[in-house]
Amino acid sequence: MIAHQAEALILRTWPVHEADQIVSLFTRDQGKLKGIAKSAAKSRRRFGGALEPMTYVLATYVEKPRQELVRLDSCEILASPLSEPVDYGRAAALAFFAEILEETLPDHDPQDTVFRLALAVLEHTRTGSIWLPVTYFGLWILRLMGWMPDISHCTLCGRAFAGEPAYFESQSDGLVCADHRHPASRALSPASLAVAEHIFRAPISALAAEDWPRNRAADLRRFTAQALERHLERRLRSSIALSKLGA
Repeated sequence: MIAHQAEALILRTWPVHEADQIVSLFTRDQGKLKGIAKSAAKSRRRFGGALEPMTYVLATYVEKPRQELVRLDSCEILASPLSEPVDYGRAAALAFFAEILEETLPDHDPQDTVFRLALAVLEHTRTGSIWLPVTYFGLWILRLMGWMPDISHCTLCGRAFAGEPAYFESQSDGLVCADHRHPASRALSPASLAVAEHIFRAPISALAAEDWPRNRAADLRRFTAQALERHLERRLRSSIALSKLGA
């Protein structure tokens, strides 16, 4: 047996047996793991509220040879999303982060850049509008997974958008100019293209002083959600929840 202690983000739990839970957690050192938390539903001392999605914890667990699940012994809360009031918007944003991490990350593959991204957006979800961290996280996940197309030129003819709208549609990668748009495509405004460029150049803290109302970069979030769903080949439940807020 090999014992570990690592920073981790809780992604999802499933009840099993009478009081046990299977836990999906994203560790800084070993990437995404699944573990069994014995008597988690009964043990406040070992787990308490630490197994809520997107809780930042110090996890203690044991790996056993030839066993897929680690044994999760305890989780010490380092930062909890429940430390501040959770309304529908914050709950939808937290679910978005957790679902994306659960669906995109391979098991046992350390992704320190993604881990730091997740911690950064969690901090800004606690302290301000959800629309900045949701937009920032979605765009950067696309880039870090290698799924982000060129956002400055048409993928078909190479023409620079140069202050003109770009167009996207659910069945195709990339952005196209007005001359090559499909009848079912949707527009991505010049303002939102500029937001995307800014996000890729600056840390989230540099954008936090700006106003982020619900309608800012809403088309950019739709583009991001469609791109993620196309690559994952499934609809994101959390994206549906965010869309109910006008995202």
